[in-house]
Amino acid sequence: MYMGIVVGSVVSTQKAQSLIGKKLMIVQPIDSSKNPVRCEEVSIDTVGAGIGEAVLLVRGAAARISDTKNGPVRNEASDSAIVGIIDRFDK
Repeated sequence: MYMGIVVGSVVSTQKAQSLIGKKLMIVQPIDSSKNPVRCEEVSIDTVGAGIGEAVLLVRGAAARISDTKNGPVRNEASDSAIVGIIDRFDK
């Protein structure tokens, strides 16, 4: 699990069947001081995050099976998923 800031969204009319109806967000990974690390990536949003919000992300197998309000959702085509919205950073 790691942290990021949502910096934008992606609109795609042609995509894999498993991504239909899913919101795709552009996320900048950050460290605990909110400094950017690595490059931006596209993540499936499972929690309703908005642009400018700090979020928790998962990759790999954890991203392909994410818990949502409606129960488990299989995201076979995804390698990154937003699974939480960060309220604050306590260091």
